[in-house]
Amino acid sequence: MNAATARVRLESMLAELDRSIGVLRGDPLTAWDRSAGDAGSVLTDADRNRAMLEAATQQRRSVLEALRRLDDGLYGLCADCGSPVPEGRLEARPEAARCVQCQAKRERRR
Repeated sequence: MNAATARVRLESMLAELDRSIGVLRGDPLTAWDRSAGDAGSVLTDADRNRAMLEAATQQRRSVLEALRRLDDGLYGLCADCGSPVPEGRLEARPEAARCVQCQAKRERRR
């Protein structure tokens, strides 16, 4: 993927994540005026909302890091081994910082 295409895709992802994070940061507990029987579902919704917010925030960090790598001329190179990240991986995950092998190693360590 060339740098211009990568930048457009990453900036579009960033804008979408910012919109999603804004929506998710809304007050999920405004439904407390429902009946007491609904209180459990409100907590479940709040937990789900919190998990989605954390995931979106992490993905936003990854996109910002990818934009930084693009600015530094390192976009498309694995952050661990320095080898090129496969084109198909960047098409699927423009924010990818690692080749498939290094990403798999990282996930196994977790």
